[in-house]
Amino acid sequence: MDFRFDILVDYIPFFFKGTLLTIGLSLLGILFGTILGLLIGLGKMMKNKTIAFLFNCYIIFFRGTPLFVQILLIHFGVVPLILGHTNGIVASIIALSLIAGAYIAEIFRAGIQSIDKGQMEAARSLGLTHVQAMKHVILPQAFKRMIPPLGNEFIVLVKESSLAAIVATPELMYYGRALASQYYRVWEPYLTAALIYLVLTTTLGFLLNRLERRLATE
Repeated sequence: MDFRFDILVDYIPFFFKGTLLTIGLSLLGILFGTILGLLIGLGKMMKNKTIAFLFNCYIIFFRGTPLFVQILLIHFGVVPLILGHTNGIVASIIALSLIAGAYIAEIFRAGIQSIDKGQMEAARSLGLTHVQAMKHVILPQAFKRMIPPLGNEFIVLVKESSLAAIVATPELMYYGRALASQYYRVWEPYLTAALIYLVLTTTLGFLLNRLERRLATE
């Protein structure tokens, strides 16, 4: 197997741009997904069974269907309704945020329910409303427990962002496929992309472990 480093040199700037966009898509996806996940997680725990059922349907749909299909539906169906035309970056951000929100909602639900019910009762007895107790007492404690699964979700999202290439979003895999189609080579573009993803996920895993250890000592 001959490995041509010369064609990789020409594509280094493109891989760099693609990596930056991959990181950007993942950050926005986890940011919006966390906000959405908190709202959905709280909604699923509401006493109103009809509302809770609707939030649960959202979780079931996005966790039970492939991200590949979701990106295509949003790119060709949803985004044109909003912008009047398709946009790969916007579609990718929306798709990543929606699927992250579904998984993060379950993380929030599990984290909140892991806190002893006596904490809420004690807060209410001190005169706090349910929202105040949730904001100042329950969520701060639950958030520490949610750091590991939230970090893992971020790592998963970095890898899932590679599917954005199917709607011509110029992220890492987009340029990997472009190099492969231009030179009819397989090893160089895809091994390079795999190595970059490996560096990203390994670095995130290392930072996550450091954060967990720091929180454990507080």
